[in-house]
Amino acid sequence: MSRGASAVCFLFFLSLFFLDNVHGNPNYREALAKSLMFFQGQRSGRLPKSQQISWRSSSGLSDGRLAGVDLSGGYYDAGDNVKFNFPMAYTTTMLSWSTLEYGKKMGPQLQNARAAIRWATDYLLKCATATPGKLYVGVGNPNVDHKCWERPEDMDTVRSVYSVSSSNPGSDVAGETAAALAAASMVFRNVDPQYSGLLLRTAKKVMQFAMQHRGAYSDALGSAVCPFYCSYSGYKDELMWGAAWLLRATNDVSYYNFLKSLGDDGGTDLFSWDNKFAGAHVLLSRRALLNKDKNFEQYRQEAEDFMCRILPNSPFTTTQYTQGGLMFKLPESNLQYVTSITFLLTTYAKYMKATKQNFNCGNMVVNPGLLINLAKRQVDYILGVNPIKMSYMVGFGPNFPRRIHHRGSSLPSLASHSQTIGCDGGFNPFFHSSSPNPNILLGAIVGGPNQNDGYPDDRSDYSHSEPATYINAAFVGAVAYFAG
Repeated sequence: MSRGASAVCFLFFLSLFFLDNVHGNPNYREALAKSLMFFQGQRSGRLPKSQQISWRSSSGLSDGRLAGVDLSGGYYDAGDNVKFNFPMAYTTTMLSWSTLEYGKKMGPQLQNARAAIRWATDYLLKCATATPGKLYVGVGNPNVDHKCWERPEDMDTVRSVYSVSSSNPGSDVAGETAAALAAASMVFRNVDPQYSGLLLRTAKKVMQFAMQHRGAYSDALGSAVCPFYCSYSGYKDELMWGAAWLLRATNDVSYYNFLKSLGDDGGTDLFSWDNKFAGAHVLLSRRALLNKDKNFEQYRQEAEDFMCRILPNSPFTTTQYTQGGLMFKLPESNLQYVTSITFLLTTYAKYMKATKQNFNCGNMVVNPGLLINLAKRQVDYILGVNPIKMSYMVGFGPNFPRRIHHRGSSLPSLASHSQTIGCDGGFNPFFHSSSPNPNILLGAIVGGPNQNDGYPDDRSDYSHSEPATYINAAFVGAVAYFAG
């Protein structure tokens, strides 16, 4: 073939590639790589030499000092400088579940997924083992932190330490921490058996504490966690979630008996860092489908009831969709629900496919393809296949949010501005500026568009422009499904 002909051929393929991208086949492998890279931008603690998001530096190195323990490490939850363990543990569980279900589809990203999980579990292990009888559940006073606009590297606010104990219980945060450690123990089982064993032993102890000392951590901690990450759905869902993960990790029948003792929980059409019922149902339905275990039929039924509430054409749907096809659950940070529910769609479809199952929503027959198509529509929408052609993942595609509500991203890095920026120093000229953020938080998925598919790209509009670890964590699994 002549060089001219090969160039024409190449251009033809290139045009097909771009057409493909516009019409709904974004580059899922690139999106997977970036969605994992984002977690490096959220790291707290001493950053390793392998750190690739280079505008971040070490921070929070004395975290825990006020309680006489080392609680450095872990992740900042969103665009602030607080470590809230409740959403962080959920993030860890979802990253682990994503890796357990889709690790084989991740290719070279599998190592990065493990690294993202381990950054969290190293910290959660400290929280669970530093002081006998106590579970540390957060660092940094949110009410003080949220009044500041400063880089994590410059933090000068009080790094208050919060914990739960038998006298101040927190079954929700303990159940979620146990779930995270148990799920992660399976991720590391073959690659680092010693670490895996430590995770599982700790998970069992934390779950024991959650079961024995019942109570909501919001009651114990009040304004330190509310209204930020109040446990609105109560703690029964975390007890169920934690027990479901420990059952999967250990096969110990005592967890099954405990699950039975919790009784019925009613239906739901949400899945999030706060409400875990739907996730627990899908996780437990795996035994009914893959292991043909009749004892788990009830969870399978509940998982299918959930799907019937999500599917747009189901007679039982309770889920709104925008005109552009995006699932719309709640106006604040809607994409967190979209990514979590989308993960459940691909995962339940995977179990159905493996066992050649369909189910019914009234007179509508649901096959795995229906769930996959809906999941793909959500993933594609987030990656730019939407009415305004906006990718809601920072750094993905030509058009993405430039003014995200995120302190580190919106303020100049230490390398470019070595002077300290104090608590109030970041508001002018940075927070209130209409300029794009100086640092790109690669892979961050923001709260997302409004119910009219519009997105103002405004830093102060945090319910749409703020990224969060738990938005990305569930997306990792869903996008890995399509990348593979």
